[in-house]
This record gives sequence, structure tokens and C-alpha cells, in this order.
Amino acid sequence: MNRNAAPQPGSYGKWTLSSSDEESEDLGTSSAPKVKARASPPPQHPCSDARKESYKMKSNPLKFEEVPAKELPPAAKKPKIEREDAGWCLSSSEDESKPEKTVKSERDESCKEQAPKSQEKCAQDKYRTPSDAQDPWDVLKAGEPFRFYLTKVTGIKPKYNTGALHIKDILSPLFGTLVSSVQFNYCIDVPWLVMQYPKEFRDKPLLIVHGEKKESKVRLHEAAHPYENVRLCQARLDMAFGTHHTKMMLLLYEEGLRVVIHTSNLIRDDWYQKTQGIWLSPLYPKLPEGSSSLAGESRTNFRSDLVAYLSSYNSPSLKEWMDIIKQHDLSETRVYLVGSTPGRFQGNDKEKWGHFRLRKILRENCSPIAGRESWPVIGQFSSIGSMGSDQSKWLHSEFGESMKTLGKGVKMLPLSENPLQLIYPSVDNVRTSLEGYPAGGSLPYGLQTAQKQPWLHTYFHKWKAETSGRSRAMPHIKTYMRASPDCQELAWFLVTSANLSKAAWGSLEKNGSQLFIRSYELGVLFLPSAFDLPTGSFHVKLNIYAKKEDSGRTFPVPFDLPPERYSGKDRPWVWNIPYVNAPDSHGNIWCPS
Repeated sequence: MNRNAAPQPGSYGKWTLSSSDEESEDLGTSSAPKVKARASPPPQHPCSDARKESYKMKSNPLKFEEVPAKELPPAAKKPKIEREDAGWCLSSSEDESKPEKTVKSERDESCKEQAPKSQEKCAQDKYRTPSDAQDPWDVLKAGEPFRFYLTKVTGIKPKYNTGALHIKDILSPLFGTLVSSVQFNYCIDVPWLVMQYPKEFRDKPLLIVHGEKKESKVRLHEAAHPYENVRLCQARLDMAFGTHHTKMMLLLYEEGLRVVIHTSNLIRDDWYQKTQGIWLSPLYPKLPEGSSSLAGESRTNFRSDLVAYLSSYNSPSLKEWMDIIKQHDLSETRVYLVGSTPGRFQGNDKEKWGHFRLRKILRENCSPIAGRESWPVIGQFSSIGSMGSDQSKWLHSEFGESMKTLGKGVKMLPLSENPLQLIYPSVDNVRTSLEGYPAGGSLPYGLQTAQKQPWLHTYFHKWKAETSGRSRAMPHIKTYMRASPDCQELAWFLVTSANLSKAAWGSLEKNGSQLFIRSYELGVLFLPSAFDLPTGSFHVKLNIYAKKEDSGRTFPVPFDLPPERYSGKDRPWVWNIPYVNAPDSHGNIWCPS
């Protein structure tokens, strides 16, 4: 197969269920047949319908061997779908291989062999913080100069957690003496969050910025009420289907200020067995009294861009933090801030947010180098919105044009000469993961969206992270990059909260004069020029644990490159359809209600 050739629509068949109107990737609207509801308490932090289903499946799993086909509940029976000769059909897992032995994680096997009391203890242990003997300062040093880290994962070999961080590490007193903090996030479990702070910091002022409304807002306030030090700040969300998806921490210490931009929700599951990304800033010292208003800015304009982002909330609570940021020296920052905020933007404002923000930074800070105009764009994400009826509607027009920008005046090549590779977990990736099918609760790609855009799935590549030991830790991280055809070099790398959707990145209106964004998102962009690399590219660190490679030039991409395209039997994970013909890593099936 010619890897540089554009995939042809329809090469994986068509889905023929009825479609629906435009939907957000997080709506989780299900058109699967209904089954009797299971008796399990609802989560206090549902986030999405996909997460709710995952919670129910974990609370009351359906064992593969316990459910013969003739006794399956209605939702597990195959929907009536017109089957295509070459197609991915949206039935259950009939095309999956049926292993002779259920895949089990090492932890599950060890628990199975122990006495009941030991099994109970084992079940409790699996949610404890992964630990190793690494000194936190060694972890920080290992992350230089990029300061890009992955989260620790329970259930993998200790060496694969080398250089990784848990939220308790980030909030550790070893990183600073905390005075107060702000947590920006989408899904928040307040009691769990408070417990992640060290005892000596749990009564320090904590501001939580969220986007909850109506009943979910009431639940959040009820959860925060017992904690006198916790205040809540509701983000303005005027656009339908918009979400407050940004994931950031502002940590004020006696010694200075730290900014953390990451991809994890503030719930236990997101810090347990998932692959997440973290950018941890240096410790920013306070500026001397009487310093110029220009003092403390970085060459990437990070401080002014961060203040502008906070200003978009129009919140008095965040005005206090804007002033705090202005009082600190952020000059050592080497990354660019790429954010989205809800609204309709025209003129110069159009380049402040979303994919037009990325386009502007790449245009102004990349030097055109011959041959790089044909380098592929690689996108990796955990959810997908509606792209339109074909790739020309958004993916390869405005969004693709932003992703392909490399300096000023560079000619854009046609699609056939500039491939796009999209990494999204397949059904088998999810089935064999550490969590099994419930891992799919954090991959809320819904049937009603998927069935409208079968052409998109021809771009899909598997989630593979064998070199980092994380192939079975499903990704909630989102990354985008421009790589050489052999994936040995990167022109740039972005880690962000933004999934592949118009709601997150924005879409043009009024003949291209206006950018419409629904959600709050935030990420950081790594450019070789900000790290003084004369070649204008990062080398890819093929083995992120190898010590011989020059860490100053090699970037630790968290998955295997080059990406591996879906095979003929691979299908993208769609959360709201049943998978009953093959067991997951815990011996269970997936039967959404």
C-alpha cells in the first residue's frame, strides 16, 4: 500500500443506520436498543453518558461465559444493519477474533489465585497511587528541556512509570510550599481532588473552574459544600453543546508560581490506567517590586497569552489570578499557549483562538524548509465530533490548512501529496486494555456521529505504545504533530485538551470572515526554534527510556511511530453499541443500556 496516497472513501464500507442532527462529541446520545437498567448508584461526576455506562459496567459486569447467545439481553443482540461486502458494520463484535483464553492483566491473575480476604485487599490496592523509588527531582530533571510528562499507570512494569507523574506528585510539598491553587477542568470529583493534596495543604484556598449547569451544577456545589476552603467559578458557556474542557492547574507557592497544563479529568479513573499528558512549567519566581510591566515575559509571549485566556472568562475570581501571574517572572517558558474560548470572532480576534491560533503561531515562528511541505500531519485524540459529509467540509479545508502551515508563503500541497494520519483506539485496543471494555467510557465517539462519516475512518490508525509500555493503557491524551515521512523528525508537537471536533477547534462562518468556537480548550505547542535547534526540527525519541539519545533534541512522543493503519477487520471504538462476541481483559462483555 502507498502510505502517502490519500485513503479512498468507502474502502471500509458504509454504515446504514439512520442518522441524526449535528451532535457534540460528548453528548453520548445512544440509539442502541434499551435493556433493563442495572441497580447501581449513579456516579456523582458523570461527565458523559459514555462515562456513566462505564461506571455501570464496572459496578455490575456481565461475564462473557455467563451470557450464552440465546440468553443475551435485548441490547446485546445485533442491530439490523445492511451489511456491506468490505464494511465495518455496527453490530456487536462478530468480526473480532475469539481467543481461546480470556486475556487477563497480571494483577487480575494474581488476585484470582488468592483467598477471598486477599482478593478484597487486592481490589482496594488497584486504586492506590502507583509508586516507585524515583526522587521527584530526578523526574523533573529527566523531563528537561521539554517538561513534558506522562501520568503514572497502575498495572504496568515499574520501569514504564519512570519519569511519569501522578497528581499527588504534582501537588507534593517537594515541588513548593502551597499558598493557594486553581483547578480548571471538565469532570471533577471534589472529595477525591481534595484528598490528592497533602494533608498540610488541604485547607489552603482552592478555586475550581467548571462548566456545570443545572442539576450537575447543584451536585457539584453539594460536593464542595463540606470544604470551607473550596470556591467554585462557573465558566460562561453560551453556545449549545459547548463544554469547559480545559485542564489546567495554577499553583501559587511561597517560593513562586507554577502552571500545569494537562489532559486528565479530576477523577480517580483518569489517573489510574490511562495514558495522559502533562506539561509542568518551571517554578516562576516573583518579580522584584517596581518591575516594568514588560518584565517577566517569555519569547513565546506565554505570560500575556495566559492572562488573555483567563480574561476571556470575565470572572472577578480569575482577575485575582491574572494579577498574580503578572507579578511573576515567566521568561523561562519555551512553549506557546494554544487555547480556545467560546464565541464568534472576526478580524484580528479570529487568530487568537482555536486552529487559527495554531495557524498564526506556525506561520510566524516556523522557517520554510524545502521538502517539508509534504510531511504528514498526525493527530491523536480520545473523542470525535461531526466532520461533515466528506473531508473537504472542514478536515482538509480550514482545519487541515492550519495544521499544514509551516512559515510564511509556503505553498499548500493537495491531499494526495500531504497525508493525514489519525490515531484512535480500535475495538480490539479497548477490549484488550488494562481496564477492558470500560476503558471505552473515556472514548465517547457515538453511533449517531460515526454513522454519518464512514469516510473519516479510512484515515484511522491503531493506538500502539509498546516502546513506552503503554499499549494497554488507553489514551485520554490528545496530541497533534507534523512529522517527516519516516517519522524520525518533528516540525512541531502539540499536547492539548482539544479533541478532533469543530466545537473544540472552531469552524468558519460568513464566507470565512468569522470563527465560531463552542468550548474552552487549552494546550501547549513545542517548536524547535524555541529550544534553539538550528535544524528546525526535533528528533523523535523512538525509545523514550533510552539514555543514549540526546534529550535536548529528541522529543518523547508517547506512542509508536510510524502509525499503523487499521487492518480490514479493525473498527473504531463506538461506545454505545454492544460488544458481546469476545471477552475483554477481565472476561466481560460490553452491553450498553
